[in-house]
Amino acid sequence: MGFLENKTGIIFGVANERSIAWSIAKAWHQAGARLAFAYQGDRIKDKVTSLAGSLDKDSPVIKCDVSSDEDIANAFKTVDQWRGGLDLMLHSVAFAPREALENPFVQTTRRAFNAALEISAFSLVALASQAAPLMNNGGSIITLSYYGAEKVIPNYNVMGVAKSALESSVRYLAYDLGPNNIRVNCISAGPVNTLAARGIAGFTKMLNTHERISPLQRNVTLEEIGAAGLFLASDAASAVTGQVLHVDCGYSVMGTGPD
Repeated sequence: MGFLENKTGIIFGVANERSIAWSIAKAWHQAGARLAFAYQGDRIKDKVTSLAGSLDKDSPVIKCDVSSDEDIANAFKTVDQWRGGLDLMLHSVAFAPREALENPFVQTTRRAFNAALEISAFSLVALASQAAPLMNNGGSIITLSYYGAEKVIPNYNVMGVAKSALESSVRYLAYDLGPNNIRVNCISAGPVNTLAARGIAGFTKMLNTHERISPLQRNVTLEEIGAAGLFLASDAASAVTGQVLHVDCGYSVMGTGPD
């Protein structure tokens, strides 16, 4: 029997087979969980449907724009009708307009700032508020961040501010939902070559820097992030909540690189 046998989860944020969300979804599935998948728009519907079907042909695939309260409510209603409750939720959703990542942070527009904070941070709050009532036996909510939430990473810009808000939201949600035995945690993963990451200027240099500076002298793999997601979802992490778990080959502990 797997760590997550008979558990029900919903995954927000799979775009393709290189998505961090997909690596965690596979780990959860292999551990016995039944999963629903939410996708943002029609552009990726077929891809998400194909990936979900490769794990379980009965997995619901639900359109959900996280800026729409109606879409969010429908997503969780669909899961509840499917399985009669919820145990796990993965939030792997982030967005900032391209110009906000290409231009200096000081040039961030009000529109770009609001969009980044709403989609990348507030969406976790909006989703958690709908997930929690379905977690009658407790549950685990996990989101994804990056070290740019803590320190300045050139070209990460407004996304770093949004991730800072996301990490703070994790702590406040952990406090609010803890009495219901719902744990809320965050994985701060090292850089991996995802569709979203390729939108950051200088991403290749970022990969090279992490490999050179991190104590393990390499970059993290998608499989390792998936394993961390499995740990936080399982009873092995039953006393862990409100935490940011760095899965970055140790990069975040370094003050400077080697000579």
